Amino acid sequence: MSKINGIYAASVSVLDKELNLDIDKTIKHSENLILQGCHGVVIFGSTGQAQLISVAEKIKLIEKLSKSEFKNKFIIGTGFNSLKETISFLNVCKNFYFENFLIMPPAYYIYEDNDAINFYSEIIKNHPWCKIILYNFERLCGYKFSIECIEELVKSYPDQIIGVKDSTYNLYKNLKLKNFSVLPGSELKLISGLELGCSGIITATCNVTAELSRNVYDNFVNKIEQVNNQKLCNVREIFDKYNLISGIHTFLSIADNSYANLLPPLSLLNEDSKKKLLDDLTKLDFNYNFLKVA
Repeated sequence: MSKINGIYAASVSVLDKELNLDIDKTIKHSENLILQGCHGVVIFGSTGQAQLISVAEKIKLIEKLSKSEFKNKFIIGTGFNSLKETISFLNVCKNFYFENFLIMPPAYYIYEDNDAINFYSEIIKNHPWCKIILYNFERLCGYKFSIECIEELVKSYPDQIIGVKDSTYNLYKNLKLKNFSVLPGSELKLISGLELGCSGIITATCNVTAELSRNVYDNFVNKIEQVNNQKLCNVREIFDKYNLISGIHTFLSIADNSYANLLPPLSLLNEDSKKKLLDDLTKLDFNYNFLKVA
């Protein structure tokens, strides 16, 4: 079983003025996050508007992403409710030699652990080559994994179920499996998670905190005194006051107006919220110079 370790950004997707996916800018943004310090990037997670972007656009991006020098650092999200669409999309990704995926169970419907196990079992039956990070986010899909469910999945599929992104935070303190990655969904849980044996984080705000997050992670690993963790947590707490996608795109759009484009029903922050966000970040001496990566 492989293991995912480190700082991973749940990357935003960049759109043009007609709300089409800007493939080149989306890939460039994600590559910049790696240059800023991320060990890797998730493409088409919930932060990347995966549930709103067309299948055709996703496939075009996957094709071009396969040519990136950082190809092996990407985890591909699916963003489908449909089991069959998920299976078909993984088949496309296989053709371009991607194997690591972040897959959330379906939203809207009410179901239990056995049903979630059946969902992933069908995926693995069709694609035994794939490596899956489970996406635990009850607020988005209505279901949260139990420890027992994940233990059963790993027991049945030790080579395919390699980790979990825990954005519900009911797992990361107590889920202990050998060679299995537990990755909380917030910088606020980075240090406490690492102390508990977690592998790192996958977060939306790493779109703007990549360098800070990597510094905190490296200092923990190297047993160096933390000097940036409080600032990192403060930045996250400010963004947590808003819809994360809206807040991140609002902040990024200051340097590049391309980030102002969001697919409805998503939107940027209103002017009052934008001013408050920027004022609070300015007080922390946090700005958008990180966008100027060579």
